[in-house]
Amino acid sequence: MKKHFGAALVVAAGFGLVAADAAPSADSADGHIAAAQKAAGTDFPGTLARLCIQPADGADAQASRRNAAGGAAKPVARVIPDRATWYAAPVQVFDNLYWVGTKVHSSRALRTSAGIIIIDTLYNYAAEPEIVEGLKTLGLNPADIKYVIISHGHGDHDEGAKLLQDKYGAHIVMGAPDWDSIIKSNNMAGGVPRRDMTATDGQKLTLGDTTVTIITTPGHTPGTLSLLFPVKDRGKTLIAAYSGGTAFNFPRDPSHFDIYINSAEKFARAARAAGATVFLTNHSEFDEAYMKGRMLAARKPGEASPFAVGGDAIQRYFTVTAECAEAEKLHLKGS
Repeated sequence: MKKHFGAALVVAAGFGLVAADAAPSADSADGHIAAAQKAAGTDFPGTLARLCIQPADGADAQASRRNAAGGAAKPVARVIPDRATWYAAPVQVFDNLYWVGTKVHSSRALRTSAGIIIIDTLYNYAAEPEIVEGLKTLGLNPADIKYVIISHGHGDHDEGAKLLQDKYGAHIVMGAPDWDSIIKSNNMAGGVPRRDMTATDGQKLTLGDTTVTIITTPGHTPGTLSLLFPVKDRGKTLIAAYSGGTAFNFPRDPSHFDIYINSAEKFARAARAAGATVFLTNHSEFDEAYMKGRMLAARKPGEASPFAVGGDAIQRYFTVTAECAEAEKLHLKGS
């Protein structure tokens, strides 16, 4: 666990950062953590824990290898976990949006009048049972997949892309730096998809009656993409903000944290301007997608969707990510 909480903040039993005696300086690591804690409230405990309470060498198991390799993770042998540890039944979460992810990672199907847009594709071993079979279970036809948007080039989100490209002729959309990365490494489980569509900042991807706006948000990876798109909730149109990358598993130096912070602030502004009230991302750790999907069965008439968190909560989410990044940047500088 990090050593820079100091006297001002301590870790309480179970979970939580609590204020101690004196309030920390706002421009200190402790001060930024306090700001992140306030912004998280009870809405984003997983994000706060992952970003503000984390191993000193990074936020995931790949981080130390990635840093040691100068920014590129060394290949590791694939061990496919037991299906019972990751498989989850698919769920319709809005009139036109379906969750076809695992207990940990999310993939979503956005249904339009002219076909389906898939957002993220899971690990290769999960793509067929979760996405392909999941769509069939939900009464959708995988052959209707027209586009696949990859939020970023990490195996838990991109390894199913080649399957969908080869089997259904889907167009694969990815940020240019992440296309470069996966093609150069050429070691993706399930195979590397053919380079197809390169996303640009502000790009409008329209399929039938639905338009997805792509916002480039480098940080988590150089080519991370975040998205804005409409969903229908019992006939009412809402705007969803999809954050493409959250954890600090990039080279750990102040300049990379600055890139991450700038992107968090950029997407927060875009979400506010679009009037987004639905928050989604690609790890249930951050948006509780797996749990919220199971809550829908008990949703009462007139009750808001658990995914419709409101515009204020979305802004607070990005305050958490930016403030934790500011704290870590100061920690790296020895502040």
